[in-house]
Amino acid sequence: MSNSVIIKSFPSGIVLHLDKEIPFEELLMDIGDKFRESSGFFKDAKMALSIKGRDLTDQEEAQVLNTITTNSRLRIICLVGEEGETNQGFVKALQQTDLSSEHALNNEGHFYRGTLKNGQVLETESSIVILGDVYPGSAIISARDIVILGGLYGEAYAGGNGGKGHYVAALEMSPERIKVGDFKYKPKDKSKWPIKPKIQPKMAYVRDEKIVIEPLTKDLLSDLPI
Repeated sequence: MSNSVIIKSFPSGIVLHLDKEIPFEELLMDIGDKFRESSGFFKDAKMALSIKGRDLTDQEEAQVLNTITTNSRLRIICLVGEEGETNQGFVKALQQTDLSSEHALNNEGHFYRGTLKNGQVLETESSIVILGDVYPGSAIISARDIVILGGLYGEAYAGGNGGKGHYVAALEMSPERIKVGDFKYKPKDKSKWPIKPKIQPKMAYVRDEKIVIEPLTKDLLSDLPI
């Protein structure tokens, strides 16, 4: 077996060390071989993935993920970098709420890896998971649900399709404004920016015709109307 691909573990995730010299197509074949060999160990596990040793384009990252899922039953829930404490928070939140599950995203959704800032607006007709922060002055707009694996400090608009049970969830909830369906929320006292990050997952959703924000749990998710 080639040593161009080495798999190491960290809590709830794996690090993929890749050779930076061999051709990428050859590297993909080695990744496939490695995960076929390890498929019995990983089984149906859900894990975060960190890639080291080689700089990859977004397209190459997608090919690596596809190769892993094609050659094993392992499910990669997110790509993470080298910021250990932040990454552990991402993975902990995913495990706690199971937001990576198909049910939590209503079988329709995708991931966006990056931080929204400087007035950026991201709009989608599906549910979305943001692997990053939403800074003041920026906004995320979804026809369905929004999950932010980072801080919500700007604006978020969910439930634009008019359906019930939609929500906005974030590891750190200090928004400028939230809208879920036809209901709006704006904090009376806005926290001073910048805010010191902390892992405290919360969800904003509609209850009794107003938006409430509560700690995020599996029980809370299961109680939402579909």
